[in-house]
Amino acid sequence: MRIMGWIAGGLAAAMAAATPAAAQLTLEANGARADARWGGEVGVGYGFGAAGFRLTPMIGALVYRGDNDRYHEDPNGGNARCRDGETGQYAASSKCDDTAVKAYGRVEATYAIPLLATVGAGVRIGDDLRPYGTVALPLLPTISVKGNAGPHYYALGLRVGL
Repeated sequence: MRIMGWIAGGLAAAMAAATPAAAQLTLEANGARADARWGGEVGVGYGFGAAGFRLTPMIGALVYRGDNDRYHEDPNGGNARCRDGETGQYAASSKCDDTAVKAYGRVEATYAIPLLATVGAGVRIGDDLRPYGTVALPLLPTISVKGNAGPHYYALGLRVGL
C-alpha cells in the first residue's frame, strides 16, 4: 500500500511539472474590423493542449473611434478648442476625445504544423457570436504574425506566446 502512495505521489508531481510546459500565456495586438467598427484589438489568453493541438480562451478589448456628437473641435481663429455642441461653451479637451472601448471574448482551437504555421478556428463573442478561421505564421520562436477572418470579422496583427 505504501508503494502505491509513492507511485500516486510521483504521478501527481510529474503531472504538475508537465502542466506549465503544456500551458502558455498568449498576448495579441491586432488591427481589426469587428462589431461593425474598425479599431485595434488587444487581448490576453491562456492556451493549453498537447501534441500540437491547443485550446485558447481569450479576453480583450476593441479600441475604436466612437461617436460623440455633443463635443467637437472649434477652429476658433486657428486655435482649436473643444466646444460643447449643446451649450456652446468651451469644454475640457478630453471631452473631444472620441476613443471608445468594447470588451470581447474569444475561444480558439488550433493545430501547430511545426516550423510552418498554426491553423485553426475560433469564436468571437462581442456584439454578436462570430465564427472565424485563424492562421499564424512564426517570425521568431515566440512571436507570430496572425490573421483571423470570418463573417463580419477580420483581424491582422502579432501574437506573443510567453
